[in-house]
Amino acid sequence: MSIHTVLRWGFSAALSGLVPGSLAQHQAQPMARPPAAALSSLQSVQIGEDSGANTIHASANEVNLIFTVSNRQGRFMKDLKQSDFALLDDHKAPAQVYSFSQETNMPLRVGILIDTSSSIRQRFQFEQQATTEFLLQLLRPNIDQAFIMSFDATADLKQDWTSNLDQLKTGINAARPGGGTALYDALYTACRDKLLDSARGPEPVRKAVILVSDGDDNQSRALLEDSIEMCQRAETIVYTISTNTSPWLGRGDDVLKKISEATGGTAFYPQKLKDISSGFRHIADELHSQYALQYKPADFRADGSFRDIYLSCRDGRYTVRAKRGYFTSRD
Repeated sequence: MSIHTVLRWGFSAALSGLVPGSLAQHQAQPMARPPAAALSSLQSVQIGEDSGANTIHASANEVNLIFTVSNRQGRFMKDLKQSDFALLDDHKAPAQVYSFSQETNMPLRVGILIDTSSSIRQRFQFEQQATTEFLLQLLRPNIDQAFIMSFDATADLKQDWTSNLDQLKTGINAARPGGGTALYDALYTACRDKLLDSARGPEPVRKAVILVSDGDDNQSRALLEDSIEMCQRAETIVYTISTNTSPWLGRGDDVLKKISEATGGTAFYPQKLKDISSGFRHIADELHSQYALQYKPADFRADGSFRDIYLSCRDGRYTVRAKRGYFTSRD
């Protein structure tokens, strides 16, 4: 599969003007509106009578979609209703919507991936401090969990799933800057080994990866599209924070943007090291400002294919950010 195949999946739903102040971000082109006939798709589809915000449907042909909505100033909109949205799955309106909820309180499962390659040596101590502060802001005791993975030429799990902040802090502080950079391998490994199956439990969770890196890969055996595909299979949103503090965005920054956009996340480009903390704060706010939608797609086939998702707000002042699609499971 080529990178061009990955980049044309679905429709771009990147948020413009998301980060205030000195945190710069690529601006995405506005995406084309869906056909007029699809604009009322969610308004006209009924929510099942036996469902609610916390209903769990186990069938393979039911999709759980987490998304955020913001205005042009980047402020999250938290009080919209089901009828405010239009949805297409594989270019078709959903067959049925099971539940729709605002500001979901689902448990978080967050993987922290810290680049420890030699290229970020001078910035490393501050990254550790900012990551620790982020977890203190984000995790709710006995509800949310995180793991810590560092990577240079190889990935190294420093702390497995836990809600214990002291253990997570110890894992962050145990990371040491080293040699080359195998970013794609680390992201692939984290999603395959920690988020694809092991993050599942008796209740639905929101899964995310926070990737702190300069985006320059020189050691991976996996390709960029391999790592993106594994994130999508694991239904994991990836937020990227660039450690490139030069005035110009480089090739690595473009890689970080591609990863985040393909998974429904955001790429942050701090102009100064201290702005990394601002990026973490924004991610923490977003993870607690999301909507959850559960629906049954029309004409579903369990053939392992990738199905595009197009989700938009009927009010043109607001921008929706969601994953671009998902892989079906084979029977």
